[in-house]
Amino acid sequence: MTLVKNVKTLAAALTLGFAAAQAQAADDSLLNSSYDIARELFASYNEHFADYWEDKTGNSIEIRQSHGGSSRQAQAIIQGLRADVVTYNQVTDVDILHERGNLLPADWRSQLPNASSPYYSTMAYLVRKGNPKGISNWDDLARDDVSTILPNPKTSGNGRYTYLAAYGYAQQEFGDDQAKIDEFIKTFLSRVAVFDTGGRGATTTFVERGLGDALLTFESEVNNILAQYPEQEFEVVVPKVSFLAEFPVAVVEQHAERNGNTELARAYLEELYSEDSQRLLAGFNYRVHNEVVKAEFADRFPELELLTIEQIAGSWENAMTEHFASGGKLDQLQRR
Repeated sequence: MTLVKNVKTLAAALTLGFAAAQAQAADDSLLNSSYDIARELFASYNEHFADYWEDKTGNSIEIRQSHGGSSRQAQAIIQGLRADVVTYNQVTDVDILHERGNLLPADWRSQLPNASSPYYSTMAYLVRKGNPKGISNWDDLARDDVSTILPNPKTSGNGRYTYLAAYGYAQQEFGDDQAKIDEFIKTFLSRVAVFDTGGRGATTTFVERGLGDALLTFESEVNNILAQYPEQEFEVVVPKVSFLAEFPVAVVEQHAERNGNTELARAYLEELYSEDSQRLLAGFNYRVHNEVVKAEFADRFPELELLTIEQIAGSWENAMTEHFASGGKLDQLQRR
């Protein structure tokens, strides 16, 4: 009799606990698939958006994140990850969702301002205290006394941007002499001590494992690291010529519709363009388009020449085929 009573009591407690959990559950939920080093950025933005959404609709919201190398994140969606939105660091990782999964329209870049890129960045170097190797430009990264840490261009949009920035520098330096361009990039790649799969892994290798003389990553990331580890007294080097790194966003329309989240997903991305959100993005050391916010943060972002993918490789399609496909130029020049 006592056993039966205890079982009934346990069942009642579990029922009450489940009911309480249901009562505390958010009214709405959203899954954002994002690039590797965006964890802190979207943790902050999600708090902002939750307040915005509740003010607008009266609904609470749970926003879940999936992070990793952007190419791997895109592949996870194709394989079944039901993300409502993507916030990536490379256009091709969004394009592939249309090309291989038909999960969003081909013209997704026309859905939001600035070709659906609410913020952008460029490539920079994080060097150790005092910059002991005197690193100031791309040619220093090909010296035989310098070792670097770089996310793998095969798995990371971050790594591709850095490779292309170095390639653009070589094009300016050597003009039409393709042999010299290739030789420079081959040497540049040979100085990479570790190719991590994503940007956050590369940061860990440089900061916590102490490997390499320079970490090659986004300008936003190096400045965030500088603030996060003041005791290490790292220094930031931004080369005068670098690459325009766009951060494309898109609604994964098939998944958002299936999840009943189309309106919510669109609002989540549109709010990235508001003045408050642009200010939040600039606070994480990303360059933004809002003129008011740009003026406020002008001292943080040095003027430089940003090369486009069209200037360097003609198009992203050409770059992916010629440089990053299996057996392409990256593979050829990386052989040691």
